[in-house]
Amino acid sequence: MTNDPGTSSPTVLITGASTGIGEACAKRFSTLGWKVFAGCRDQAADDALRAAACQPIRLDVCDDESVTCAMNEVAAQLAGDGLDYLINNAGIATTAPLEYIPMADFRQQMAVNVEGVLMVTQAALPFLRQNTDARQARIVNIGSISGIVAYPAMGAYSASKFALEAITDSLRMELMAHDIDVCLVQPGPVKTPIWKKSQSAGRARLNQMGPLAKQHYGGLMMAMKKSAEDAEKHGVAVERVVAAVEHALTARRPRTRYVVGNGIRQILWLARLIGDRRRDRILMKKLGTD
Repeated sequence: MTNDPGTSSPTVLITGASTGIGEACAKRFSTLGWKVFAGCRDQAADDALRAAACQPIRLDVCDDESVTCAMNEVAAQLAGDGLDYLINNAGIATTAPLEYIPMADFRQQMAVNVEGVLMVTQAALPFLRQNTDARQARIVNIGSISGIVAYPAMGAYSASKFALEAITDSLRMELMAHDIDVCLVQPGPVKTPIWKKSQSAGRARLNQMGPLAKQHYGGLMMAMKKSAEDAEKHGVAVERVVAAVEHALTARRPRTRYVVGNGIRQILWLARLIGDRRRDRILMKKLGTD
């Protein structure tokens, strides 16, 4: 089965569509004439998405009842038809040294970025299986280069994205017999609000951790703040990530992974070539904390 246009417009459910990559995907696919179910959590986002001809769906990926209600609403609007595509985009980025990160924050990081992906996927699969159009049902997970290379003070976020790598690979193999493909998009720094939110929350979190945490990791957190600001300044436009997602959904033979970013492939290749310890020293020196 290939993703020929068929006679009907594609249908797609996108989580985390309030801002950033999710919002950009929702608006892009709406302009293509797709039926877009845009998962979001606030009224302001609802209004903006409706203005872009998307269908907002109240969806908190960490809440079982919210996921069930959202899928019931999607099912009602599909009226017996199947769902073509799922984009698991909802995510947060928690910054904190692992020695001092509150376990509640670590659990929340994993709940959104890992458990939420699986919970929504489980709920959506019955509808993806109902897809009887000429196009192949597909799932795209939004990962990160942090799922390949971990960074200091980003251990919780990297752990969630490493986990998403495994989930994506396992799902792809498990769903082969069901003709549902699963792809992973791995952006480097992207010009979206997530990093500003993350760094702001990280500074507040460090202040709550007490004087020892500041003594041990205050310099590192400041270095990571500057690094995040530089990365955002030079990050790729969100449209490049959207283009990768679109290819993953519509190409006759999509790639299993899409690395998106300026020079990211070279950085990853170099990291593998030089070995872990040398990479660690180079990274920490670049941050000014060696």
